[in-house]
Amino acid sequence: MKNAYWKNIFTNWGKEQSETVTIIKKIPIFANLKIKELEEVSKLLHDRIYKPDEYVFKRHAPGEGMFIIHSGIINIIVGESSGNSQVLAELSNGDFFGEMALLEDEVRSAAALAKDHTKLLGFFRSDLETLIEINPSLGNKILQNLSKVVCTRLRKTNELLMDNQLKKKKKSWTMIKII
Repeated sequence: MKNAYWKNIFTNWGKEQSETVTIIKKIPIFANLKIKELEEVSKLLHDRIYKPDEYVFKRHAPGEGMFIIHSGIINIIVGESSGNSQVLAELSNGDFFGEMALLEDEVRSAAALAKDHTKLLGFFRSDLETLIEINPSLGNKILQNLSKVVCTRLRKTNELLMDNQLKKKKKSWTMIKII
């Protein structure tokens, strides 16, 4: 019989932060937050576990929040319904995806599929909205960081599109020279 008086009270002795806080403090959306603020955010996160080939969400599904990869691999894919599946990104430990759902109530533009056994941390729009009501200062910091992330990704997408356009132009010039 276990005696409640003798449980190991020293399990977390000397441990400055939880494993979740250690993970999320590396995510740009939570950059520059104090440990106490990170702990507050970590209480709002939801653990999710996925098996290989299980969808986290499908394209056109309602966007409810973002996910942080605790462990495992996630493929972001498009074209799975048409049979023309294309992997846009392969994400792993410490990566995050789906952050646009924190800002808008729109459907997903791509699908997220677990490649192997994967543990995710979910941060949902409703949790962010509650946080903004309870702690506006912290909510504002997260929204500012989120805006920076979205802008950075948009800028990177623009660069990729411009590079693609330049390649097409060079290819067409090459074709003209051959003719």
